[in-house]
Amino acid sequence: MLNDPFTPLVGQQQAIELLTQAVKQNRVPPAYLFIGPDGVGRSLAARCFVELLFSSQMQASASLQNRLLQGNHPALLWVQPTYQYQGQRFTAAEAAEKGLKRKTPPVIRLEQIREITEFLSRPPLEAPRNVVVLEEAQTMAEAAANALLKTLEEPGQATLILIAPTVESVLPTLVSRCQRIPFYRLDAQSLAVVLKQTGHEEILQHQAVLSIAAGSVGKAIASFEQLQAIPPELLADLKLAPKSYRNALELAKKIDKDLDIEAQLWLVDYLQQFYWQQWHQYNTIQQLEQARKYLLTYAQPRLVWECLLLSMYQK
Repeated sequence: MLNDPFTPLVGQQQAIELLTQAVKQNRVPPAYLFIGPDGVGRSLAARCFVELLFSSQMQASASLQNRLLQGNHPALLWVQPTYQYQGQRFTAAEAAEKGLKRKTPPVIRLEQIREITEFLSRPPLEAPRNVVVLEEAQTMAEAAANALLKTLEEPGQATLILIAPTVESVLPTLVSRCQRIPFYRLDAQSLAVVLKQTGHEEILQHQAVLSIAAGSVGKAIASFEQLQAIPPELLADLKLAPKSYRNALELAKKIDKDLDIEAQLWLVDYLQQFYWQQWHQYNTIQQLEQARKYLLTYAQPRLVWECLLLSMYQK
């Protein structure tokens, strides 16, 4: 057999132990619920677990690992939330690649659940069982969740893995049919290990980004990418209190012009962390939090930033 498939997974020893023992004891349940925050290794754990399942009753090989990584193993179906566009479904990554405009979040659709049912109606090929992984299972509408419930009641020769942030985000009837596997935010040491392993060591130099990440590798990487997208001159100016009323108004105008609303909301998070680490000014943190609330209620962004930055100058 190859090395332990869970080797790449850092900081989730309880999950590794539960999943490994299930295979060793041949007591793998029909369904799992991987619960925990984004970016802490839930999807990676699912892939490692599938490799362990498939290799436990057949000869492991590098080709098995490659096929699982590429998602083209005949006994594995990996399901992600999708957008509907001109009669076609696109994952978030596919939509971004094609530059599609996305007004609503992606969801797992009823037709995807029907595809799961069809997939599980066939006997497993090249593996001891079929496996279905549903990322962001909390995005299922009630009709899709109810359809999946029927599949969970009679899964056949299969194991389903649902991935979600909290138990409460998934329909209770689905939760009751799954064995829960908890995942936790990484401690600082584990987070640093993973960032180095994945070639993102530079992030460790940005304490505000690490604070935003709060133990999530995925969030750390996404936040760092967002940091890189902010114009450096704008960021440098915002790290200092406005020098004058005019300077405050000019900064607000530039933020509104250069950044979309998602980037502005991220900037609020970043500035909260940065200002607190630099000056420990509680009032400024409160003002930023109020700005976030206004931005979320669709107030005019430029006006929100003008009020915020003018108040900072007055202090």
